[in-house]
Amino acid sequence: MLPRLAAPADVVRWFGAVQAQDYLGSLWAVGQRLPSAVEADVEAAIVSRAIVRTWPMRGTLHFVPAEDARWMLRLLTPRVIARSAGRYRQLELDATAFARSRKILVRALQGGKTLARHAAYAALAQGGVSPAGQRGIHVLAHLAQEALICFGPREGRQATFVLLDDWIRPAPDPPREEALAALAMRYFASHGPATVHDFAWWTGLLVKEAQEAIGLAGATIVRETRGERTLWVTPRTSAGKWARPSVALLPPWDEYLVAYKDREGALGHLPVRPPMIVGNSLLVMNGRVRGAWKRGPAAAKMRVSLQFWSAATDKERRAAARAAERYGRFVGKEVCIDSAVSTDACRRP
Repeated sequence: MLPRLAAPADVVRWFGAVQAQDYLGSLWAVGQRLPSAVEADVEAAIVSRAIVRTWPMRGTLHFVPAEDARWMLRLLTPRVIARSAGRYRQLELDATAFARSRKILVRALQGGKTLARHAAYAALAQGGVSPAGQRGIHVLAHLAQEALICFGPREGRQATFVLLDDWIRPAPDPPREEALAALAMRYFASHGPATVHDFAWWTGLLVKEAQEAIGLAGATIVRETRGERTLWVTPRTSAGKWARPSVALLPPWDEYLVAYKDREGALGHLPVRPPMIVGNSLLVMNGRVRGAWKRGPAAAKMRVSLQFWSAATDKERRAAARAAERYGRFVGKEVCIDSAVSTDACRRP
């Protein structure tokens, strides 16, 4: 059960990392875990350098606590980089190209400057490194995984890049054993009960390294057996109970599903599983995926469409409507609910 958290950085720290390749969705992933946050609160945490968006694990963008960014990159990205060797060869990105890219971007960003992606690509091209096709984004991700750059604040709707050492202050660099234990404690506190394979999937660690991390965490993580499955959990974690339907409108790639290798607990009841379900915006009720949702264009009034994949009671439909209204308050828009959830055409957030 989610503890009381006061700020976006508290949410990210509690999770350990929050997947963030869908930028607007990731703001909501953080914000909906706070009682009354709005979108600007999460963006303010980025601007104030409390949380950082970068590529720390699985080659995927995440928000991480600023103080943990360096050690997480050091611990988790070498294997990601090694696994990318074949793709680098396809793109004709070799050690020389990456070395030149480092020099180009250090020169362009030093002194606290920021560059939008298109400007970073222009700087690379001018310096002799073509960003054509997928080369540009792979160069930026590689340099972020080496802890040279990270994302900075948005300029309008454009993401920007900064030098990581200019952007975030120095922080303690724990030894490997301490870092592994911290990852395990955070993962099982926020995602447990979960298996060692879930933890290995989330971090990108080998299973034997994930087992080592659990051992290093000691008594902070305890074993549970359910049938033939061995699960791990922190003693404080509780399954929770719902006095009324508990509904969440999850963004694509939310931690609730993407952080597990085995997702049957949330999905196993579905008679038919739509393709790319983890990448969809999902309607979750009492811990189970019950449907999907989507938002319309960001006009003065925002339409939220809700779709149940199985029969729903009136009580459940009203709970889904309240969840849509909560999302409206987060983005600061009047909500029009497009479904059979409510007979009201629109509701004010």
